[in-house]
Amino acid sequence: MKYKRIISFAIGLSILIPFFSCHSTQKGFKKPNIILINIDDMGWKDVGFMGSEYYETPNIDLLAAQGMVFSQGYAAASNCAPSRASITTGKWTTRHQIYTVSNSDRGNTKDRKLIPIRNTTVLDQRFTTLAQKLKAHGYVNCHSGKWHLSSDPLDYGFDVNIAGGEQGAPGSYYPPYGKGKVGLEGGKSEYLTDLIMEKTLLFLDEVNKPFFLHYTPYAVHTPIEPVDSLLYKYKNKPAYRGQKNPKYATMVENLDRNIGLLVRKLKELNLFENSLIIFTSDNGGYYGKITMQKPLRAGKGSYYEGGIRVPFFFLWKDKIKSGKNNENAISHLDIFPTLIEVLGDKSGESEWDGHSLLPLLTQNQVLQERSLFWHFPIYLQGYDIEHNENRDSLFRTRPGSVIRKGIGNYITTLKTVKLNYTTSKRT
Repeated sequence: MKYKRIISFAIGLSILIPFFSCHSTQKGFKKPNIILINIDDMGWKDVGFMGSEYYETPNIDLLAAQGMVFSQGYAAASNCAPSRASITTGKWTTRHQIYTVSNSDRGNTKDRKLIPIRNTTVLDQRFTTLAQKLKAHGYVNCHSGKWHLSSDPLDYGFDVNIAGGEQGAPGSYYPPYGKGKVGLEGGKSEYLTDLIMEKTLLFLDEVNKPFFLHYTPYAVHTPIEPVDSLLYKYKNKPAYRGQKNPKYATMVENLDRNIGLLVRKLKELNLFENSLIIFTSDNGGYYGKITMQKPLRAGKGSYYEGGIRVPFFFLWKDKIKSGKNNENAISHLDIFPTLIEVLGDKSGESEWDGHSLLPLLTQNQVLQERSLFWHFPIYLQGYDIEHNENRDSLFRTRPGSVIRKGIGNYITTLKTVKLNYTTSKRT
């Protein structure tokens, strides 16, 4: 077990080599390759296709234009570990009981009027994971980037692990990445986002079975460490609705560049057309000194819209209608059942708390009306009081629950908004 936990990327590939052959046979598989792109802390407005005029994300915007964008896409939780656990299991946070990162008794003891329940920090292995389900269908599974649910994703159905462990953030985006926390050997790249993609592209060069790529880079999580070569573009760029942090903007653009490299590789290997790509973020974006999600309120750690609304789209060439802005409210919980229905597998259907979106995505069927729920029985301490939009100087979130049902006044206004992908702006 100890050896398994320190397995290197190279060793992981050597285990898989017997399954590989030339790329020409890939076209014979009917099962699509599955690529789940889950960005860390990217806000609803932190990309061009959702309307930002400050951040530059041409590669992500182009992907969005080829897929179906959900303007009301929601994270399963307002911070990273619980939402990732919900994506992985298809279950509400109340079922896997990962509610936050680390301990649940956050903030000053004298300010807490309720006793928070004990938080779970490691995903229970009794749950069937998405990777395990896909592996049973013959997929080779690669986790690339942040994991944050245990010490090793290899214990949960993945065959290859690139930089995933218990840590929620790197100590630095530059070597040694916080005393080697991410466990990556060096490569041609130094900046962590670049290095993770470099290793990911090596995986794609080798694989020749249907694959599941769980691409979850640490970016754009703190520490906010710029890509110096890009800073000049943003230092004098006009702010947009509170978005004005040049350092953060370089991290967003660099992330976009790496997603462009991923798409280019898929096309080089003739894998793109047979790939189902999902793009989202693990929770709402930062607010305050780092970025803003106007007109949504607050951000990461809050259960106002800014903390749980995220960018969200699905792309599957010739299967999903492209260029469509869909107003249905969807959730991270819908990812698991959607992907399993793609494979025609109904087993375990009653265990998932989301709904399959496949009929909506491929046949434009009406999504059954439903409510979305969030339950957060603990505390998250406040920060950046100067820009606090929670009206609570002590906590970002106190114990409580949220129900999303129907269409609110602000959401209705989205009907008049048209996505313009050529300029990466809303008009």
